[in-house]
Amino acid sequence: METPDAISMRVLWAIGAIYALLIAASLIVAVMKRRRVSEATAELSRRVTSWWFMITIFTIAIVTNPVVSTVFLGFVAYLAFKEYVSLIPTRRVDRLILLFAYLAIPVQFTFAHMNSYGLFLVFIPVWMFLFFPMAMTLTGRTEGFLRAVGTLSWGLMITVFALSHTAMLLAADDAVAGPAGGAGLLLFLVALTQFNDVAQFTWGKLFGRRKITPKVSPKKTWEGFLGGLLSTTVLAALAGPFLTPLPIYYAALAGAMIAVAGFLGDITISAFKRDLGVKDSGGLIPGHGGILDRVDSLTYAAPVFYHAMHFFAFSGRI
Repeated sequence: METPDAISMRVLWAIGAIYALLIAASLIVAVMKRRRVSEATAELSRRVTSWWFMITIFTIAIVTNPVVSTVFLGFVAYLAFKEYVSLIPTRRVDRLILLFAYLAIPVQFTFAHMNSYGLFLVFIPVWMFLFFPMAMTLTGRTEGFLRAVGTLSWGLMITVFALSHTAMLLAADDAVAGPAGGAGLLLFLVALTQFNDVAQFTWGKLFGRRKITPKVSPKKTWEGFLGGLLSTTVLAALAGPFLTPLPIYYAALAGAMIAVAGFLGDITISAFKRDLGVKDSGGLIPGHGGILDRVDSLTYAAPVFYHAMHFFAFSGRI
């Protein structure tokens, strides 16, 4: 494990503040449960528990050795992809091709650890995208071909490629990372993504009236979405200059982007599960679903935030 000197003290202070906030939120939920147990209280409790889980696993990724951190993040992506594959219908003939899909995970995260932007960017969207249909064609089975190619390619994109952007953030060089390093960027992303989820739920329960996606996620409302967006933008403006190289106005913009992208990731995975008729992607976390249920918002938020930081850095805006 790295020493505190190797990890930015800004990151350590921010982690301490997040855990203090989590303790306070847990105490508030405990008091609410003692006074009255309702569906809203139970759901809020689940979301706070989810926040504990997410912050803890990404804290481990942040404070350990960079190689261990990358392996850990790759393992999270592996679990998300494994849950995805366990839910979709697959052809027996494609089992060997699935092996190549799993082998793509360490390759993708190796490119991320190397901070090799070009290889990272094209390996899955180009090379694996071309490899899957070619390999399936060579098996000689055309029945279900299009569906098999589409589901496998999208699954690798939405889990492995999307989530590997967390490792790219961690490996970011000084031109992108700023005073708190890549760990600061990753903590900023994960904390805001989880905060946005809880904030949208809370605002929705307090003021929610108009459904935003009634057929996909009936509990989400415009009031909850906008309240979460505003809250996350304000928090980003406050935390951004401390954890990232972004000035306050760009930090606020980044927070708004994370809030919108996190919402879109959440409802996209919800649409995927509704199509398959399942409530949770897995049962790895008793009572809270699987890994994919916990990282659904990050599947959109991580790529959006990373490429926004890349744009800000190399366009001279930070």
